[in-house]
Amino acid sequence: MKRLIAAVVLGAGLHGQGLAAIDTHEFADDGQRQRYRDLAAVLRCPKCQNQNIAESNSPIANDLRGEIHRMLGEGRSDDQIIDFMVSRYGDFVLYDPPLATRTALLWFGPVALLLAGGTALAAIVARRRRASAAAALPLSDIERRRLASLLDASGPPPGQDS
Repeated sequence: MKRLIAAVVLGAGLHGQGLAAIDTHEFADDGQRQRYRDLAAVLRCPKCQNQNIAESNSPIANDLRGEIHRMLGEGRSDDQIIDFMVSRYGDFVLYDPPLATRTALLWFGPVALLLAGGTALAAIVARRRRASAAAALPLSDIERRRLASLLDASGPPPGQDS
């Protein structure tokens, strides 16, 4: 019985974490409500960074949702609202930033790091292969005579009869 109660309490606690923020904004029509939801879904929370402002419960996400509601009430277009957010928070506020010179690092940085890591790994593997190939070269005459003298001086290996 205790396990059942613990499971129910744990499940209720985890369920509460998955809920999106609840707003009590009034809209003129369902179209405006849908625009609000769409805009809140495409803008990233500047604090959370891995959630959009519709899912985030942070104070700044709440403020941004309020700004969206206010601008929708003023009759601004979606592009005007997005441009306002970008001018205020930069391209990072967009989940899909535009491809431009100022956002090139966002687009190509991960690929460049992956290529650099692959190049470094290939260099390490090639260096180790060269080192193991160099170790497998046949011995010179001097090295063979020295090895033979060392083996003669130490006697036969254990377990071998001479």
